[in-house]
Amino acid sequence: MINRLIAATAIASLAATPLAAQDAEMATDGGETVSTARAPMTYAKIDYNLNEDRENILFLDLSNGERVAIRLMPDWAPNHVERIKTLTRQGFYDGIVFHRVIEGFMAQTGDPTGTGQGGSDLPDLEEEFNPMPHVRGSVAMARAQSEDSANSQFFLVFYPRFSLDKRYTNFGRVISNMAAVDAINRGEPPANPTRILQASIAADNKPRAMPRPAQPEREITLDELSAPIEG
Repeated sequence: MINRLIAATAIASLAATPLAAQDAEMATDGGETVSTARAPMTYAKIDYNLNEDRENILFLDLSNGERVAIRLMPDWAPNHVERIKTLTRQGFYDGIVFHRVIEGFMAQTGDPTGTGQGGSDLPDLEEEFNPMPHVRGSVAMARAQSEDSANSQFFLVFYPRFSLDKRYTNFGRVISNMAAVDAINRGEPPANPTRILQASIAADNKPRAMPRPAQPEREITLDELSAPIEG
């Protein structure tokens, strides 16, 4: 269902600012020049405070032992944010791997089959493209060829990819522990994929999920290697 994301070389940028769009035209009405400029379209700034608006913070507890915090931005893409929150609260993302991780580009997850072809049982979403740039730490929805085919898969951007702007729905930003995102195992698919142990919304106050400690190898005794004696 989900095709490969389109990659292109882009100039790096580390700062994101609210963008504005403004149309200005001059019309003549009874000999007078009249401005028909529309008010700028503005987008909310990213709040990096983990204690504020916790209803719109997504935690990803990863199998590398780290917790990543993502600020969800309903002002940018309300329907996509609602989908992420719905699936998160259903436990949909728990146990899902990062199935496609490309060095210098992004880490993609959200497919329960781990193949890049799966999604949820919910209907696909109509696009909510916005002018927010795909910079380092951006979180956006993956999709197939159709612009209205995003469903459950999303990706986290390692480095700026402005060629994705207004082509994929950008709905959030990593606001804590980008280093843990950098540590996600690479591959298409990775040989040993990093897994989402638990996704949760901060407002729900779920305890952090941690990977199970590795079991030490048990020494095998000679008695265990012996064949049983039949009477």
